[in-house]
Amino acid sequence: MKNLFKLKENNTNFKNELTAALTSFFASVYIIVVNASILSDAGMSIDAQIIATVLASLVGCLLIAFISNTPLIIMPGMGVNALFTYTIVRAMGLNYHQALAAVVIAGLLFSVIALTPLANILSNSIPHSLKEAITVGIGLFITFIGLQKAGLIVSSSSTLVGLGKLTDPHVLAFLITMVITLFLFLKDVPGAFLISIFLGTLISIMFGIVNLSSLKFGLPNFSGYNDLFFAMDFGKISTIPFWVATFSLTLVLVFENIGLLHGQVAGMLKQPEKINKSLIATALSTIGCGLLGTSPSVSTVEGAAGIAAGGKTGLTSFLTGLLFLVSLFFIPLITIIPSAAISPILVIIGGLMMKNIVNINFEDFSESFPAFLTIVLIPLTYSIVDGIAFGFIAYPLAKLFTKKYKEVSLPMYIVSIIFLTYFILHGLNL
Repeated sequence: MKNLFKLKENNTNFKNELTAALTSFFASVYIIVVNASILSDAGMSIDAQIIATVLASLVGCLLIAFISNTPLIIMPGMGVNALFTYTIVRAMGLNYHQALAAVVIAGLLFSVIALTPLANILSNSIPHSLKEAITVGIGLFITFIGLQKAGLIVSSSSTLVGLGKLTDPHVLAFLITMVITLFLFLKDVPGAFLISIFLGTLISIMFGIVNLSSLKFGLPNFSGYNDLFFAMDFGKISTIPFWVATFSLTLVLVFENIGLLHGQVAGMLKQPEKINKSLIATALSTIGCGLLGTSPSVSTVEGAAGIAAGGKTGLTSFLTGLLFLVSLFFIPLITIIPSAAISPILVIIGGLMMKNIVNINFEDFSESFPAFLTIVLIPLTYSIVDGIAFGFIAYPLAKLFTKKYKEVSLPMYIVSIIFLTYFILHGLNL
């Protein structure tokens, strides 16, 4: 272990790495529940999806550990799972088997980009304002989903959406859990989200929302997982929606991971030379996600907790991956967790993603307006792809109208034309 992960060279030891692994695990294990909950809205069995999420997290952590020797945590990402479920499956019409096929191909494209200079070319071609806007828009989208799942926001025939009944037990449980989650998070309590899920579940039990009579302990039941394991359907590969879905996944994965890795590897670890290998490991893990039956992975923000706790090498990731595997034996407990316990976390994650808005230049309207369209249309169209498309089409137009067309790169013009073609074909029902 010491030689494999170069513990001495990185001025660390097994005890420090184990402590960091435990910190990372408890900070991020809630993702297993939240990811399974969101993907269940795509028609997947929540039990099977928990298994898929655990296995994908194990593979992601092993890849990052052995390829880049960094203490990052690679798991199915928040935001991209919403893109998978609510846009690709529910809005664009692909079933989840076809969407998993799109994940595999997106992973292959992501890997090509990571293994070549394309990563830098693509990153430099997309305007900074639009990169930040995508993050903010997805944050609003995740918040909207959380509020819906909690019952605080409901559909309305007159105003499209409205406030739910505050006396509803589900809403009351959510509001109480929201206050607790916010308190724990602001106080920097270790494992704040995990604790809030536990307390939120207890509150839901008190309100009669959770039925404990169905709770049975035992080894994981993998029979239903057959529907997800290597269950990709490439039948729609010749259609426009399939490639729009694939391209959108690739776009989001490339920019989100480049941003996350820059902050964690270059910023926190002070090892920028490991960014490229970390990007390759993350790209390969996306292929694994499609094969294992879940949405694409990213380097989680929660992994920063392990780095802050002293994690310096891939041993932290390796041990965290093993802890995820052990969590499979607690699936019966995981599956009874209600939306009231999960929704507060979605709302807070959305709030964290909002901070990127300060990085948008609102003094230049040719920069801010396309960003604004992206931010508002992602939640209002209930589609991450459509929101991104409007922003990417508006950007070159705004620059042309202000005679700043030289600020738009050739790849950006190409991407904009692709999105415009998508809207035209979608309008013609092709």
